[in-house]
Amino acid sequence: MAAATPTMPAVQAFTITLNIRRFQPEVDQEARWQSFDVEVYSTDRVLDALHKIKWEQDGTLSFRRSCAHGICGSDAMRINGRNRLACKTLIKDLDITQPIYVEAIKGLPLEKDLIVDMEPFFAAFREVKPFLIANSKPEKGKERIQSIANREIFDDTTKCILCAACTTSCPVFWTDGQYFGPAAIVAAHRFIFDSRDDAAKVRLDILNDKEGVWRCRTTFNCTDACPRGIQVTQAIADVKQAILRGRR
Repeated sequence: MAAATPTMPAVQAFTITLNIRRFQPEVDQEARWQSFDVEVYSTDRVLDALHKIKWEQDGTLSFRRSCAHGICGSDAMRINGRNRLACKTLIKDLDITQPIYVEAIKGLPLEKDLIVDMEPFFAAFREVKPFLIANSKPEKGKERIQSIANREIFDDTTKCILCAACTTSCPVFWTDGQYFGPAAIVAAHRFIFDSRDDAAKVRLDILNDKEGVWRCRTTFNCTDACPRGIQVTQAIADVKQAILRGRR
């Protein structure tokens, strides 16, 4: 007789409290905190808890999300005071003996609940010309060739998903809305150090501005906040050095 297949213990649900900073422009003069008790599992993420609140308790709760796998960058928010992606933050990795605090990222205009106006962020991104600018065309039927070593110089900054977690963790950005911010500088770095690009000097001139790289105070908040593990502070330092050299 075949041995009985051992049964797996059932995954136990437990209840957590989420304190969410709400703002509904139709009725609120300023943001307010609202508490929700949610039943979750250890494998759930903060995004899953937000979904349960929206679908089962309060359909007016508003937040952005799309892929739910840490690629689109839509659901950046402050969780227990730190910028994170809700879809990559597991409930079990937080202190569930205390309420979990969730609020919108800082430094951008608040639109509703956990949603901010991203236009100032993308305006800075566009200003650094985040696209390849080449003065010559490749040979017909050929690609623009680049060595492995040349690619490695800027490989780290190709990972950016434009979630704004780094920029909105920056205390300079909180107090100075004109600062380009870490994400825009990372986007510029990706092309400044690309050997196939011919507009490095243009971008260096743009960032050699009172609201450019020299506003960075090297607090490393941006590097700590990046969900992709980009060495943001190092990228900013690279751009500073390129400006001082007058070339990449």
